[in-house]
Amino acid sequence: MQHCDTLILASWCIPVEPHELVLANYAVAINDGQIVELLPAADARNRYSAGAIIERPDHVLIPGFVNAHTHGAMTLFRGLADDLPLERWLKEIIWPAENRFVGPEMVRDGTRLAIAEMLLGGCTCFSDQYFFPEIIAQTAVDSHMRAMVGTPVLEFATPWAGNATEYLNKGADLVHDRYADHSLVSTCFAPHSTAAVSDKSFGDLRVMADQLDKRIQIHLHESAKEIEDAVAATGMRPIDRLEALGLVNASLTAVHAVHLTDDEINRFVDAGVSVVHCPRSNLKLADGIARVTAMRDAGLIVGLGTDGAASNNVLDMLGEMRIAALLAKAQAGDASVLSAANALRMATLEGARTIGLDDQIGSIEVGKSADLVCIDLMYLNSQPVYDPVSQLVYTVQPQQIKDVWVAGRHQVEAGALVQIDQAEILERTSEWRQKINSQIKPGRPNRENR
Repeated sequence: MQHCDTLILASWCIPVEPHELVLANYAVAINDGQIVELLPAADARNRYSAGAIIERPDHVLIPGFVNAHTHGAMTLFRGLADDLPLERWLKEIIWPAENRFVGPEMVRDGTRLAIAEMLLGGCTCFSDQYFFPEIIAQTAVDSHMRAMVGTPVLEFATPWAGNATEYLNKGADLVHDRYADHSLVSTCFAPHSTAAVSDKSFGDLRVMADQLDKRIQIHLHESAKEIEDAVAATGMRPIDRLEALGLVNASLTAVHAVHLTDDEINRFVDAGVSVVHCPRSNLKLADGIARVTAMRDAGLIVGLGTDGAASNNVLDMLGEMRIAALLAKAQAGDASVLSAANALRMATLEGARTIGLDDQIGSIEVGKSADLVCIDLMYLNSQPVYDPVSQLVYTVQPQQIKDVWVAGRHQVEAGALVQIDQAEILERTSEWRQKINSQIKPGRPNRENR
């Protein structure tokens, strides 16, 4: 018999690739953190001598969710500025709070809280864009969580850097060099938006990203006001400006992309740009609904992200997947668009593609990392099961996630964190709440005449 570290047997396995395939009573063999075989459960029992055999009847086994855009540390600002439009949310509450509280300790504790929440929700990889990226990367390593860590780029000073040049240099020294060959942490550049970065700095960024062979992830066309302000200031829409600067290419990931014309979608396709759709954040901030069906029909790769907990307010990829599917149907006036299988693909393999990790994660394939999730369908809200893919997308709640593996390591078992001290995280979070609440007045909208 062949040896493997772990053998997982489930009632259903959805590998995501090939698309729409559902395998009944299959097993996944894992060794040294990688998937070595996907085969019928009966054959697996005869072929493998496993260090651990994990049997999950009435469960569905899927690749781990990929949260393709978030700001993990902002979990500590969850609920601080609800029911406000984007501009007020940022300028009146979030930016002042960041200037006052952001530092290594805050980023570490907020990221730990985010990672714990995401693991319990079946997320095995997140793409993060925030200050002190070296702290985010180390926290991910300490938590054994896969991460794409973005170096922020801005013109103005923050607690992490004083100007765009310092952001770029610190990112290269502290993040990209240190994690160049890390098994769990990958890196990219994450300029905040076109409004926050000058032409010169974009030029410097392009040169550095090319030299280091790094992707660039940017908030783009998130709101109508962003576009109006850009046209007033530069005479160009943000996409046009990025294109003129040579940044619209296959290394670019556009986050949000709510307001794209047909021509802009086609230009993105031609250039190989990918998009991260954050539907609940866009809805909550009243930014609009991205044209996901038009994008995907044109051939764009579209992943899913939660955005930060300050604007969502949860890092729940199950919910993100469901609302994305429902919004697409309502927007198109066609119940057949963005099927359950396609929504799952956006939350896994297509999300991995938007951050350049699809050769490692996003599907259950031999040679890929064993980033896996087991979900219990024996719940009232998920019965009866006619189609496990539909049940997964339209009925499953986070508490049904029972097992999570990252690179073969069991991180969630029986619905509980295995390696992370949840009580300690909650204690630290409570301390931050008291500290922030004593110095920042939570935002409240003007409800007059509403």
